[in-house]
Amino acid sequence: EAIERQSPGELPLTIFVEDMEIVTLMTIGMDPERLALGYLKNQGLFNDIGSIARVVTDWENQSVVVHTHNNDEVKQWREKQFKRIVTSGCGQGTLFADTLDSMDTVKLEPPHFKQSEYYQWIAAVSKYNTLYRQAGSVHSCALIGDHKVLFHNEDVGRHNAADTIAGYMWLEGITGTNKVFYSTGRLTSEMVIKAAFMGIPTLISRSGATHMGLEYAKRVGMTVIARARAKQFLVYNGSERIDFDDVPPKRG
Repeated sequence: EAIERQSPGELPLTIFVEDMEIVTLMTIGMDPERLALGYLKNQGLFNDIGSIARVVTDWENQSVVVHTHNNDEVKQWREKQFKRIVTSGCGQGTLFADTLDSMDTVKLEPPHFKQSEYYQWIAAVSKYNTLYRQAGSVHSCALIGDHKVLFHNEDVGRHNAADTIAGYMWLEGITGTNKVFYSTGRLTSEMVIKAAFMGIPTLISRSGATHMGLEYAKRVGMTVIARARAKQFLVYNGSERIDFDDVPPKRG
């Protein structure tokens, strides 16, 4: 018997700062304002939320326009030739070259945690992956703190979901200290870089981690867990920070 399933929509969304076009992203459009702000923040184009005057979404024109209090920064951008690096972000990820250069300034201090705490995080996240479970064609990302999910987002690209979380943190004034970033997608260099600029020291992926992603994580001192399931996981970096207090019995 054939079973019909709904597929999530996918729309182009062009981000503008004033009248300057920055990038066009494919998104399901759940949270365009946070997505736009998080993208700009993670690219290092803005650092102070006070620079932002307002954000206007216009789905008729498939755009989101970020207005600023001071146009001097935008004028400087016009004079600067941005070099973009196409990443493995589902075929549409991009990073500005200056963003990669800034990684040398990032140093994180990952906290120690217990294996039993990891189980709590995974249990908490599993309650939120609604669209991911139903359709399977989106990526889910979550920000975890104090043993609960602080914010969750799903989108067609894991980089979009990560940027949306960055936008949430920026607007709410939340730092990445002692936070955990969870993703159903693989931890590529792009995802690690985004999490690093968000200041998040612990990364968990339901999928795996690429070699370059792991190299960047080691450079900034992140704890990286991948192939994460309910009771199974692989520690790619930072095992010395984990207290294995709840090891499941061996099979057989």
